[in-house]
Order: sequence, then C-alpha cells, then structure tokens
Amino acid sequence: MSRILLLRLSSMGDVIHTLPAVSDLARARPGTTVDWVVEEGFAELPRLHPAVGEVLPIALRRWRKSPLNAHTRSEFADFRSRLQSSRYDLVLDIQGLLKSAVVGKLAHGPMAGYDRHSIREPLASLLYRQRHAVGRHLHAVERSRQLMAAAVGYAPGGPLDYGLRVPAFTPDWLPQQPYAVLLTATSRADKEWAEANWIALGQQLAERGIASVLPWGSAAERERAERLAAAIPAACAAPRLGLGDAAGLLAGSRIVVGVDTGLAHLAAAVAAPVVAIFCASDPIKTGVLADSYAVNLGQHGAAPDVATVWQAVTAGMRP
Repeated sequence: MSRILLLRLSSMGDVIHTLPAVSDLARARPGTTVDWVVEEGFAELPRLHPAVGEVLPIALRRWRKSPLNAHTRSEFADFRSRLQSSRYDLVLDIQGLLKSAVVGKLAHGPMAGYDRHSIREPLASLLYRQRHAVGRHLHAVERSRQLMAAAVGYAPGGPLDYGLRVPAFTPDWLPQQPYAVLLTATSRADKEWAEANWIALGQQLAERGIASVLPWGSAAERERAERLAAAIPAACAAPRLGLGDAAGLLAGSRIVVGVDTGLAHLAAAVAAPVVAIFCASDPIKTGVLADSYAVNLGQHGAAPDVATVWQAVTAGMRP
C-alpha cells in the first residue's frame, strides 16, 4: 500500500489528534504517501508533518452558507477535480461522519472506516468497503491510531509522536524574557475560566519573571486578551497568528495554560508543557495527551481553582 488519502476535515483538536496515526504509519510502512483532505482553516497543520504529501483544503463550512452560489460551485468543481486527479490504495475516513464519507466517495480508491458500533454517525459506515471495530471508550488519539493500524495492516503501538516540524518563531513583538502562553479563548462561554483567575495566574507568573502572551481568534477574544494583558504585569496580547506561527509560539514557551481549545492540543503536539483547564467538558476522551508534560484539570461543572492550576504550572514549567 503506497498511497493513502486521509479524511479528517475538522475541528482543530480532531485534526491534531490524528497526527500520531500518521507518524505510526510512517514508522510501520516507510515510503507510504499520505494525502489529507482538511477544512481550509486547518490546512497548515498537516503541512507541518513530514510524512504528509499533498494537502487538499476543502471549504464545506463556507460553502454550506451559499451552496448554490456560482463561486461556490466553481470552487467545489476545482476541489473535486484535484481530488480525483490521483488514485489511492486506500481512502481512510478517520472523521467518521456522513459528510466526510460522502467526500471520500468522490475519491478514486476503496474506502475504510469505523464499523457501525464504533462510529459517531453509523450511516456513514454503509459507504465503506472495509469496516473496523475500535473501542469508543478510548481517547481520540488512540482511536485514530488503532483505526489506521487496522486499515493498513500493522500492529498498533509505539511511542506517541505527533510528528510536527515547527520552524523557529522569533517575531519582534515577542517578549525578550521567558514567556508563558495563556489560552483564554474557547468556543463556548461555559468553557471559559474566570478573568480574575487568569489575572491571578498571570501575576504569579510575573513574580517568577515570566511574561504572559495571550493569543486570540475573534474580535471578542481580542478584547478579552487585551483587557487581561492590561491587568497582568509584563503581559501582551499577541497579534493575529496563523496556525504555523501559533505552533512556533507554543513550542518556544516555558509553559502553556489553556482552556478546552484546539491550541491547547497543539501545545501538546509540539511538546510544550501544557496545563489544560476543563470547566464544562470532561477530558477523558479529548483531553490533552502527550509523552511530554500534559495535565488535564477540572471536569464538567467543576473548574479547577487558581491554586490547583498554579501547582501544576510550577511542576511542569521548563527551567
């Protein structure tokens, strides 16, 4: 098996959780080419993995807003043409959704995925030629690794390696002193950690000579980052960053502290020490996971306090 098409369209955390499966494949089947279909906003991530060949960005999130628009139809036609320009020994749907399975049916190659007992949307499994049982109780990283191993035909296991190759990141705005990254933004308000907690944590970092850097994604998140940075000594709100630059920022930090967000998983993927804070979700299946320092605190309805987070920060901070 020399060429595989991987279907993992979104979200950021899910894309990151799939990377170790690609590293496993590269070790078990050297020389295999892996192409990857992914939502356009996350396309930078697979490109950081040396075992990934062609990245095929798709824009389902944008196209569904105006599906009959002439520009949408033209973009979709271009995507389908590019997708169908190659033949694959295997099309692997690690996403396990009907939308990803339908995209896979457009490609040239036999498709595989989870069986109906293992998959998030059982209807999608009807579109696969090969179906594999993988425990639903497993962490998302392990589910991806086991599906890849079963579909390709090698024994799962080995070191957990996200495989990302991140270039050095040294912009002029970055603090000259050692820094921590505080990921205060998340997709839902109930997943947020109180601003007073972030300020208290940032003040403790400043007392250790550690500056705080606060990334953001939306206008509202930028306002919060700037508000918090103004209240924390030696802190700054980062400019808007692409995912490649965000990976470089995280990789160079002394420690990353973040709520349940894709960037916390990216921190784990680049082997930065990371403390993940859970306020309205449980980390059992989707918490940060790495062979480096990666700690999950809190659970649904029970956010950790500042003292608990600070203890984890001091235990894992790089010297």
